[in-house]
Amino acid sequence: MGHLLARRVHLDGWLVAAAVLLSLCGLWVLAPFGSQAQSTLFWRQLFWVGVGMVAMVLSSLVPLRFLAQRSVVVLLYLTTVGLLLLTLVVGSILQGAQSWINLGFAVVQPAELAKLTVVLLLAKYLARRHVAIGQWRHVVVSGAYVGILALLVLLQPDLGSAIVLGILWLVMVLAAGIPLRTLGLVLAFGVFLAGALWISVLSPYQKERVLAFLSPTTDVLGAGYSTRQALIAIGSGGMFGKGVGFGTQSRLSFLPEYETDFLFAAFAEEWGFLGVLVVLVAFGVLVARIVLHALEASSNMGRLLAIGAAGVIAVPFSLHVAINLGLLPVTGLALPFMSYGGSHTLVEWTALGLAMATSRKGG
Repeated sequence: MGHLLARRVHLDGWLVAAAVLLSLCGLWVLAPFGSQAQSTLFWRQLFWVGVGMVAMVLSSLVPLRFLAQRSVVVLLYLTTVGLLLLTLVVGSILQGAQSWINLGFAVVQPAELAKLTVVLLLAKYLARRHVAIGQWRHVVVSGAYVGILALLVLLQPDLGSAIVLGILWLVMVLAAGIPLRTLGLVLAFGVFLAGALWISVLSPYQKERVLAFLSPTTDVLGAGYSTRQALIAIGSGGMFGKGVGFGTQSRLSFLPEYETDFLFAAFAEEWGFLGVLVVLVAFGVLVARIVLHALEASSNMGRLLAIGAAGVIAVPFSLHVAINLGLLPVTGLALPFMSYGGSHTLVEWTALGLAMATSRKGG
């Protein structure tokens, strides 16, 4: 049995190496240096990286014909909806959002599972309708499926994850071949929807973050504090950084949530421009290898699934870096493979496994 399993496991060495390097970079930022609380975060994250790698291997073995079954997709979607509804009722409140379910031994974030659900659902739905993707009913139906999940996430409220789900939908309908004219109408509707959400859904503190982004100097000690401290951290890193454990903005708690939402800024402070360059190259290699698997996919669903897996990593990465650089309002997004957190780490490693599964022959 073990020999058969070894023969079936074919991992992409470049892909895995890039993900491991990024995980190590994140662990360096979480290195304890005598802090008991920091030591707990470090060892927990190391554990989740190990669990994630196991999940990657197992998901790489899943046959696409199994994932393409309607019953599998429906069960995953209904499970995700159920968990998101449960979160709204009994979820734990952390960092101002009721986004986590406390299992006692671990705290899980169903919004992260929603990313994989969206990818698998759309890969299944669009693969069968890619020829007719220009028809409005397919755009509306696929958008409605994702919209239900995004709305449940937004009600937590978790604006960042809701935006990621929306962008994942856009990435996958673009990959499916949506006409540019239809895309223009979709974007126009998106602007209208953003206005409606601003009026009726967004909480006051979320609006304050957007206003602080538009006018960053008006409230540097309030809503604009995190962005300002992140920019100070990045700028103070210089070319070579201050050294591991010597980041004053993060280690002295000037930079809030540096283990999660502002890990890029904390890493840049300690490792400098050269360290950031290594991270950017690693992410570039990782996404490029996933796209290569998409091109080698044996089916249209496999191609869309791999592109969706690339989006699960590339979209949060791009938004996280932009937020840390002050280019977008603060919404609270983890940096893939690097930020502390078990739910997103497990989802990202699983996405890598699914991407590799798409190009496996006979799957």
